[in-house]
Amino acid sequence: METNTESARVPRLELRHARKSFGRVLALAEGNLTLWPGEVHALLGENGAGKSTLVKILAGVHQPDSGTLRIDGIERQLSSPAQARDAGIAVIYQEPTLFFDLSIAENIYMGRQPVDRLGRIEYGTMCREVDALLVSLGVELRAEQPVRGLSIADQQVIEIAKALSLNANVLIMDEPTAALSLPEVERLFAIVRKLRERGVAILFITHRLEEVFALAQHVTIMRDGAKVSDAPVSELNTATIVAKMVGRDLETFYPKADVQPGEVLLSVRGLTRTGVFHDISFDVRAGEIAALAGLVGAGRSEVARAIFGIDPSDSGHVHVAGKRLAMGQPAASIRAGLALVPEDRRQQGLALELSIARNASMTVLGRLTRFGLLSTAREVALASRWGKQLQLKASDLLAPVGTLSGGNQQKVVLGKWLATGPKVLIIDEPTRGIDVGAKAEVYGTLAGLVREGLAVLMISSELPEVIGMADRVLVMHEGKISAELSRAEATEERIMAAAVGQSNIHLGHAA
Repeated sequence: METNTESARVPRLELRHARKSFGRVLALAEGNLTLWPGEVHALLGENGAGKSTLVKILAGVHQPDSGTLRIDGIERQLSSPAQARDAGIAVIYQEPTLFFDLSIAENIYMGRQPVDRLGRIEYGTMCREVDALLVSLGVELRAEQPVRGLSIADQQVIEIAKALSLNANVLIMDEPTAALSLPEVERLFAIVRKLRERGVAILFITHRLEEVFALAQHVTIMRDGAKVSDAPVSELNTATIVAKMVGRDLETFYPKADVQPGEVLLSVRGLTRTGVFHDISFDVRAGEIAALAGLVGAGRSEVARAIFGIDPSDSGHVHVAGKRLAMGQPAASIRAGLALVPEDRRQQGLALELSIARNASMTVLGRLTRFGLLSTAREVALASRWGKQLQLKASDLLAPVGTLSGGNQQKVVLGKWLATGPKVLIIDEPTRGIDVGAKAEVYGTLAGLVREGLAVLMISSELPEVIGMADRVLVMHEGKISAELSRAEATEERIMAAAVGQSNIHLGHAA
């Protein structure tokens, strides 16, 4: 008993005074972290705060210039990912890296399959062990299933099972919920809690503060390459976390002021696509942010794509500034003053290999040509103008846009569409995958746009964002608008009740 008590007092992992530079760039000035057995420890900070460098040191990808690392009280030096794995450290990245044409069992035991005396792989033994692992995690997956076709959530479960098969006692999860639906997040949290009960130390990196309070026991906050706070979750709240992360109070985080809306700039009536959404009707006025909320799969993005003309609709019509749109024609929508910032900026909003300037000017290339030739100088000038307005952090506008952080990529997509001079902006998941500081800048931009008279339709899965920024909330459930809430009426409880079909609050159109 005494031995167990003594061992429980030894941190599972302890990093002290870690420092790492890349040339003249100091990426980690003072890395300090303590992980205890059976604890979920949240690591927070803006992009560039030093989180990724710290994690790569723990994963053996980078070696620190100075500092010490102890695992179960023993000082270690990890010169490779293989050494980190052998030391019991596993990293679950946002996008798992698996072999799609192999089975779950083959992925988990890749490179270390059990063999018999003749060197033949014991596939049955491997599958039985993997099935036992999957059952222990409470998931309905089978060892012989091929990985191809599995969701990101299931792929993450496979990575977790692989870590357990390697006897990992430190699990690092880097933005694991970014691409998951609400039920998938809940399942992941249940798995994490089971791992915690087994004594695994879990480092959980997220931009979603509500997940911190739902899952973590301790929080470390980094800024400018160093730890600025280390405290139990019970001693923190959202306001204190935001203030420590970005150096500003929560009151200025959501800068949306109450407005007196102007004329109707977007009018949607009876929009229907069989099997996807039905009889969607609403208005959005000048100077107003209307939020389209609901669970993943409710049809929100599909409605936005149909309004813009990317996806077909079976019936209904859309007016922009009083003029009826030709449905199914995105080019006509742009000419009418409609802009759409898509949910997946990397796949649908950007050409990652092209320059920042080319991406920012892509929607107005016709204006930048002379005698049929595109002017790079004009591209750069336009990108520079929008970059200054949106506080874009980029040293070279001719560098590939894929080199930017997620928040700065979002600003390029936003600038690309603002360059068209829209009357109505549809923005789908405006802050997905970006850090708290970049979120505040995007919110400030949206608030500024509506002050200038734009109408904004915002689609978001983050309820604090919806409540903080929207003048009205339209909640969707199974392809229909189930509730319309004013800014004063919108609470997390009411929105969620409507999102699961348990509310009949105030249906209708804006007056």
